[in-house]
Amino acid sequence: MNHNYVVIMAGGIGSRFWPYSRAEKPKQFLDVLGTGRSLLQMTFDRFLGLCPTENIYVITNKSYRALVKEQLPDLSDDQVLLEPIGRNTAPAVAYPAFKIREKDPEAVMIVAPSDHIVFKENIFEENLTTAINAAKESDKLITLGIVPTRPETGYGYIQYHQSTDDVKKVKTFTEKPELELAQKFLDSGDFVWNAGIFVWSVDSITKAFYQHLEDTAVIFDEGKEHYYKDSEQEFIDKAYTQCKSISIDYGVMEKASNVHMVKGRFDWSDLGSWDSLHEIRDKDEQNNVIDGNALLYDTQNCFIKGPDDTLIVAQDLDGYLITKSDNVVLICKKDAEKKFREFLNDAKSKGEEFA
Repeated sequence: MNHNYVVIMAGGIGSRFWPYSRAEKPKQFLDVLGTGRSLLQMTFDRFLGLCPTENIYVITNKSYRALVKEQLPDLSDDQVLLEPIGRNTAPAVAYPAFKIREKDPEAVMIVAPSDHIVFKENIFEENLTTAINAAKESDKLITLGIVPTRPETGYGYIQYHQSTDDVKKVKTFTEKPELELAQKFLDSGDFVWNAGIFVWSVDSITKAFYQHLEDTAVIFDEGKEHYYKDSEQEFIDKAYTQCKSISIDYGVMEKASNVHMVKGRFDWSDLGSWDSLHEIRDKDEQNNVIDGNALLYDTQNCFIKGPDDTLIVAQDLDGYLITKSDNVVLICKKDAEKKFREFLNDAKSKGEEFA
């Protein structure tokens, strides 16, 4: 029996990609790169070499059930885990961990976001295989770290103990540092970006929940009578009302003493913003990304996106995002990602149809 399992977290609303990403169809369900596959489908494809299809689970919000089933028709109902409300990533890890443990106590579980981009996928598989083998043989909680290429302030950082081992012990986690500190991390050589991709045995992670988030562990352990049965969803709907909202990083990883890291040698982006998408898309000679029909004059470093039946004309702009998606036109600085929650909240005040 193949004991490798994958859990894809697909519950976010992608607010920093508004108005292209909407509440009814967030970015993980969109063909952001123009490949013919959504980000969720690309993530699913990425793991097919590591485990059989029946061992891949997707955890998402209840309202996205139909989208998941449409985009990943090979998944059974048991493989699509439905959260009634968002409670951050700790419950989104605990629910599948306790469920999979009931089916396969020897399982090793990979947890990955649905909206990240990975290039050099053969190296990605090699790095994950290293982590899987270590997780099988120990109680290590393993995260993948990405060698930083710039002092990025939008990512979390992991400091690790220097050693010749492929699986290195983690010293500290730091969330989204200021630029000066991020530069120091880069210069030191013993920090990596936190990719939010985890590997552990279900035995190790459920024990870690009992040690560091006991309330959450107790809630989902009580589901053993319901997992893989008709009563599962009713149990989960009640369980989530009892869960506190907390991330797996803060709730478990930053507290545990058995956290380790495998250095990822693949190219990676968390696609957290229009600015990060601009970085990986093809550009013209003026460093503009054009997705749709546009006429640009004295314009550079911009991201222009609109439907094919709309012509966007721009003049004398530098570093702007101009996008038309359905009933919303957005013009703002391309790096204004911290403003997007404000944009979205104010748009909702104009009517839910704009959100």
